[in-house]
Amino acid sequence: MNRILHHVGGAPFGEAARSGAVFNPATGEQSATVAFASAAEVDHVVEVATAAQVAWQQMGLVKRASVFFAMRQLLIKHTDEIAAAITAEHGKVLADAAGEISRGIENVEFAAGLVNLLKGEHSTQVASGVDVHTLKQPIGVVACITPFNFPAMVPLWMSASALATGNAVLLKPSEKDPSTAMILARLWEEAGVPPGVFNVVHGDKEAVDALLDSPGIGAVSFVGSTPIARHIYSRAAAAGKRVQALGGAKNHMIVMPDADLDSAADAAVNAAYGSAGERCMAISVLVAVGDATADAVVAKIRSRAQSLTIGAGTDPTSQMGPLITREHRDRVASYVAGAPAQGAEVVLDGTATEFDSEGFFLGVSLVDRVTPRMSVYTDEIFGPVLSVVRVDDYDQAVSLINANTFANGTAIFTRDGATARRFTADIEVGMVGINVPLPVPIGAYSFGGWKDSLFGDSHIYGPESIHFYTRSKVVTTRWPEPSESQIDLGFPSNH
Repeated sequence: MNRILHHVGGAPFGEAARSGAVFNPATGEQSATVAFASAAEVDHVVEVATAAQVAWQQMGLVKRASVFFAMRQLLIKHTDEIAAAITAEHGKVLADAAGEISRGIENVEFAAGLVNLLKGEHSTQVASGVDVHTLKQPIGVVACITPFNFPAMVPLWMSASALATGNAVLLKPSEKDPSTAMILARLWEEAGVPPGVFNVVHGDKEAVDALLDSPGIGAVSFVGSTPIARHIYSRAAAAGKRVQALGGAKNHMIVMPDADLDSAADAAVNAAYGSAGERCMAISVLVAVGDATADAVVAKIRSRAQSLTIGAGTDPTSQMGPLITREHRDRVASYVAGAPAQGAEVVLDGTATEFDSEGFFLGVSLVDRVTPRMSVYTDEIFGPVLSVVRVDDYDQAVSLINANTFANGTAIFTRDGATARRFTADIEVGMVGINVPLPVPIGAYSFGGWKDSLFGDSHIYGPESIHFYTRSKVVTTRWPEPSESQIDLGFPSNH
């Protein structure tokens, strides 16, 4: 059986005294074991990264930028290999896996512009003979703790910006699908990142807490559930680190009466059931304005959803694969099973779908007449379950969304420009789509929500990531004449 160790200083590392099991979700069979790092091993990796970071920071910016152009080409060349690793351990279909790699490449392309991104500002003659300029310098060593649902994209979102700004990276991927991180480590080094600058540490809470507590780690990036994001933020911030911790979501999609209902139904199916709903940007709540709208769009979604092909991600006919673990599948199914007792109507029951496999498969579910008091609404289910909430008008729809504790992404489907423009101003959510169900920004912008969907003040990737992974330094310069007096006890003034 495959044994996955850590990747440190350009080589495998660790004795795997503690380990976890890795499964193929499509078969239910164990495919590998992955080492869990001890606190002592984490300390060793931090030392290796700290030593390697100095030379990386001092590398010329043009030469450093060339690494990202090379990495882009390597990711394109090895897309099939990476996608196969994702599908084998996560379960998503190969086309979806290739899609996440493509979105990760966007941030590598953005980071390749580091010569421009790291430019400072310069002001001359701010006072007599005095100039001021700013520098952007790296934090040092940063920890990137990434989720199971995007084992390539999210590590690339974090690591590209962190490396571009001159930091060393300790990537702690999900222990559920660790192999993709090992491929990324190999490719970063092939692209020109020196050994020790990009390291992979596997593990559970013990390894994570060691990263959060380590005095050698200057910043922590995290994507995962809200309870863990809150823990990451609190513990790392208490240790004096800079933290961005992206948490959970409950993304709503409003369908107005004037919307193209066929287009809205297509979008809802794609956004709710793609990747088996295991996306932080998945649409999990459709807010239908008016009963006539609700009746029509529910019928259209039901017709489309019940014909989806669910199977192994390696099967080119599959449109949706399994969930990540048996336990998670059963948890998702429990929300559907419990919905009728709370007053909801299960229009499509995915728990009744039968599969000729021991894999972690679950059919898609559509639950209508949901209210904000029901657990199917309040909790982040993270599975192929779409809830429908009926409201009377636009104002009720907006109030419903703004009252939610999550504020990651949202969307509205309408033909009316005035309504769409008003929505962008009224809604209290970090990412907004207008007739776009999954408003994930391109790499030149930044990604992140509000409220309990983000802990910290910086969003991930894009311009905000450059700020997050650097510290600004302001330098004030004066070159006085040799004969000029240097004694002045007054407070400095700009004259």
